[in-house]
Amino acid sequence: MKKYILLFFGMAFGFILSRAGATTYDFYAQLFLFQDLQLLWVIAVAAGLGAVGVFVLKALKARSVFEGKPISFEGKKYLPTLIPGSVIFGMGWGLAGACPGTALAMLGEGKLGALFTIAGVLLGTYLYGLQASRAGKKQPVAAVKAGNVR
Repeated sequence: MKKYILLFFGMAFGFILSRAGATTYDFYAQLFLFQDLQLLWVIAVAAGLGAVGVFVLKALKARSVFEGKPISFEGKKYLPTLIPGSVIFGMGWGLAGACPGTALAMLGEGKLGALFTIAGVLLGTYLYGLQASRAGKKQPVAAVKAGNVR
């Protein structure tokens, strides 16, 4: 039953993204050309709500929905690769004219161009995992499941 509730919330979130214009290619183009900042406000509101949500979850000592385990809010350490990774992410976002986070909602609307964004997300994730495993930075599966990821 919990999975269906989460499916409902996912569909509602996709609907909100669509209504806010976050699934419209033209709004992204206008944002990046500084012609219409509607999506900037959508992003700012989302970040603000997210910050309030994390504060509330911390205050309530929230637990995960399915396993009932305490949620960890540990910070991540800075890595020098964050800067070039962010630049590549931003360039891909600008070139695709779509946020990777909204690509599934775009696909749900029938915008097949989102398949390229989804393919880019999958390829980038695969290449990162490949690079990390070659560098010896990949965490063992047991550590990830136990929550002991650095």
